[in-house]
Amino acid sequence: MLMALAFSQTLHAAEVGDDGLHKEAWFTITFRDIADDIAQAKAEGKRLALTFEQRGCIYCAQMHEKILSDPEVRDYIAANFMVVQYNMFGDEEVTDLDGETLTEKTAARRWGYVFTPTIVFLPEEAPEGKTVAEAAVATMPGAFGKWTFLNMFRWVREKGYERDEHFQQYHARIINELRAEGRLGDEE
Repeated sequence: MLMALAFSQTLHAAEVGDDGLHKEAWFTITFRDIADDIAQAKAEGKRLALTFEQRGCIYCAQMHEKILSDPEVRDYIAANFMVVQYNMFGDEEVTDLDGETLTEKTAARRWGYVFTPTIVFLPEEAPEGKTVAEAAVATMPGAFGKWTFLNMFRWVREKGYERDEHFQQYHARIINELRAEGRLGDEE
């Protein structure tokens, strides 16, 4: 029974919406006004992260099915980040930090995001006159393994981008700590 419960907690099949994107119950649906979203996240004690995905993206599916289904990853992100999903080729209206109104697809083009998934981490305060790409404190293009993925969220939450420890150094340090604790072998 305990084994079945543990197995059911690790299995997670994110539902796929009409737009072909995997949907997490803890993702936030907003009016896509980035400045308002940053303020809402801060009011909730969280940071804003935007995830760009597309229909049929095998790496997006892997992110949802293998990474976001892991309770350690999912619970950390849900507790510390407000995640808003964007469709790389979508037509929903977006208001950039500089006030320009775009569609999801023109926003992705304007901000230079060409890979899916791409996760964009925004600052705690909305800067005036900048675009999302200019304001982002970090960007994670592509799909990564559990620890790289989770460590990027932790590094942003801990404001590693304001310190001298580059993300790659932070990640290597955390991996070494996990190995010392016996929590992982050679995988990262």
